Amino acid sequence: MRETPVFEHKLTVPFQDIDAAGVVFYAHLFRYAHEAYEDFMQHIGHSLQDMLAAGSYLLPVVHAQADYRRPLHHADKLNIELRLTKLGRTSFTLGYRVLVDNQTEHAGLQTVHVALDRTRQDPQTLPAPLRAALARLIPGSDCRADASVNPGADRAPKP
Repeated sequence: MRETPVFEHKLTVPFQDIDAAGVVFYAHLFRYAHEAYEDFMQHIGHSLQDMLAAGSYLLPVVHAQADYRRPLHHADKLNIELRLTKLGRTSFTLGYRVLVDNQTEHAGLQTVHVALDRTRQDPQTLPAPLRAALARLIPGSDCRADASVNPGADRAPKP
């Protein structure tokens, strides 16, 4: 049995994303995942627009990977399932499943995001409100911002 996603994002593959072979150019999957990430952050009350306007920290992607299982085509109806897979002191990892017609998995992706001090560009502890919002997504979490949910997950690669 698959774990329930914490967030779902739907989209239809646009014509301009199709390459000469008639399938989605591989790099567009990362854009689809990023769209899901932006909607997810808005959903948990931490929109990227507000974060950037506040200006104290950034959340860059420091690692991204994808597994392509089946091609995607123009007008495919995609459902992107997003899950929090790791929560560390300075970083968090998101996993994505890309389904067509909410049935067949066509791709899986993963992104690692690290909190950076905007001025120094050094990793910093995830802000307590963001960490608490993310911790609530972990089954059995006590929602404390200082809880060590996944020991060792805070050693994300330096950007």
